Amino acid sequence: MSHPVSLPPPVEPGARVAVLSASWCAPAHFPAVHEQAMERLRDLDLVPVEYPTTRRQGSPQERAEDLMAAFEDPTVGAVMATIGGDDQVTVLRHLDAARMTTMPKRFLGYSDNTHLANWLWDHGIGSVYGGSTQVHLGPGPAVDPMHLVSLRAALFGGTVEVEVVPRTYDVGLHWDSPEALTERAPDAPAEPWTWAGPATRVTGRTWGGCLESVAETMQVGRWMMPGESYAGSVLLLEPSEERPDPEDCFRVLRVLGERGILGVAAALLWGRPPVGDHEHTPTPEQASARRADYREAVLRAVSDYAPELVVAMDVDFGHTSPQVVLPYGGVVTVDGEQQRISADFG
Repeated sequence: MSHPVSLPPPVEPGARVAVLSASWCAPAHFPAVHEQAMERLRDLDLVPVEYPTTRRQGSPQERAEDLMAAFEDPTVGAVMATIGGDDQVTVLRHLDAARMTTMPKRFLGYSDNTHLANWLWDHGIGSVYGGSTQVHLGPGPAVDPMHLVSLRAALFGGTVEVEVVPRTYDVGLHWDSPEALTERAPDAPAEPWTWAGPATRVTGRTWGGCLESVAETMQVGRWMMPGESYAGSVLLLEPSEERPDPEDCFRVLRVLGERGILGVAAALLWGRPPVGDHEHTPTPEQASARRADYREAVLRAVSDYAPELVVAMDVDFGHTSPQVVLPYGGVVTVDGEQQRISADFG
């Protein structure tokens, strides 16, 4: 990769970790889930530190101020997002790079937090894709074991062998119900990963994120770098709970191709796309058919722009549960021959 990016050091047990609502403020609406998430951070031997907008929907300027305060605080070891949202792109112009980059630290978030992860990547700072406190720490009787393994590695360091999960679900229980704190969400069988491209082993630093946020970043333009900056990267791309049409996903991938990013990447990991919501739960057959439509769209774009790309689809990162967290700007190995994926968090 011609653009140098490095993952900040992991934290030690007992570290103070900032918990921020840098996009939507879910804790303001569902405080019980937030409180349970904070207790589970303490169970990990971490000290959660909240800021003025953690539980209050702040303006873009206020959220930027909390981010800068957390990043420049020498007593804070990492920063975690409570959840995503839909307007984080408006926060970026209020960030002072000097305040954000003097003491780099690991930022954990996904979905709309793609914008901040990409901004940090542009400034040479890696982060972690995944790990929302409100979605994956707070609900249910316990944190999912697969998520917890990768979350520990993301925070404390280590290497994770990404697993193929047997069961999955798109949405949890309604957070305003008492059962959300104690019951597991209903799940369904998970299809195995689908591989395409050459049976080779590649290692690279990651870039990408939520497909809709990546599309917005490309539309804005100023937070994108020349195509060659992404050379050798492992692309992480996944659609959100808004369930964009597969044809729309193809068009975003086509733009990545026209920008030269698909053509210079080493591998592509496509996240398992959500296909249902609280109002509509597809049958296993319907879910399988819909995800097949997404895979067809991905492979159509890859065949046009990067036929030698190593591709693994329906990997369990992003808007899916259980969720594995992955480095963003850190090192991931994609082995097309052994059909294995590993992530190095240092």
